[in-house]
Amino acid sequence: MTPLLTFFIGLAILVLFGWYFATESDRLRRILGTVLTIVVTAFCLWSTYPPFDEKRPDGTVIRRGKIHLGLDLQGGTSFLIRLEPPASAEGGKRPITKAMVDQAIEAIRKRVDRFGVSEPIITPQGNDRILVQIPGLDAANIQEARAQLSRVAKLEFRLVYPDNGQRLSAIDAGKEVIPPEYRIETYKQQVEGGKPIEERLLVKKKADLGGNHVSQAAAGYGQEGWEVTLRFDTEGAKTFGQITEANVGHRFAIVLDGVIQSAPVIKTAIYGGNAVISGGRMDEPEARNLSSVLENPLQTPVKIEEERQVSASL
Repeated sequence: MTPLLTFFIGLAILVLFGWYFATESDRLRRILGTVLTIVVTAFCLWSTYPPFDEKRPDGTVIRRGKIHLGLDLQGGTSFLIRLEPPASAEGGKRPITKAMVDQAIEAIRKRVDRFGVSEPIITPQGNDRILVQIPGLDAANIQEARAQLSRVAKLEFRLVYPDNGQRLSAIDAGKEVIPPEYRIETYKQQVEGGKPIEERLLVKKKADLGGNHVSQAAAGYGQEGWEVTLRFDTEGAKTFGQITEANVGHRFAIVLDGVIQSAPVIKTAIYGGNAVISGGRMDEPEARNLSSVLENPLQTPVKIEEERQVSASL
């Protein structure tokens, strides 16, 4: 039901109520009372139909219900997630802190909210684990939830060496060495109807801009298919503008979870605070999932340690 239709129905009910209390005719009041009862009842039934999820025999949801049952009424899926100790600057492992657990819980909660379920349970377990219980997921949504919960979504923007091709040729010939602040990465560019084209790129080891400055991410359909549009916060937009202004004509690699997604040439300074992740032949679900995890990145790597079905308790 659209908001406009809801507004007009509500307005009609309000007019009928006013008419009911304003009239002095008992006969007209009885008629208006009957009409009001029918209209309000029909509106309530329409607003809540279907009340529960309509499912196929295999459990796949055909149509979402308007009433979302909690875990105690319909059961669901339970995930036990363990935080992986991140690497330290000295090469060892950093201990898991309460701040890391709190950040992971907040990010996971926002990711789970997109499923539109009622009262998911997300609680810490011990010092380095999180229990996530989501009610009423079908097989397809369980797979999607698994991907949403375990993906770190570490986004980075790294400059490519200015004379990438020439420097790589010189390195291969033994005439040059890899610059200390760069490393060689493979960029697999997807080609429709053909095999991916592999290209070696000298990209900076240290990110020039991190995904922690992404304030919004939205999926949409662009010239190259489905893509994800990013919007940076104030600091990120300023840094992005300064980098692009100083490196016009050079390539800027967009790296997600250690894999280069695209490496476009900077044609002009970009101060609008926006960037686009495209290519790779993303479909709509992948683009929407990516936008969700990029808006809510996990700062600490996680691993699903246990997954099981939970029965209804009532």
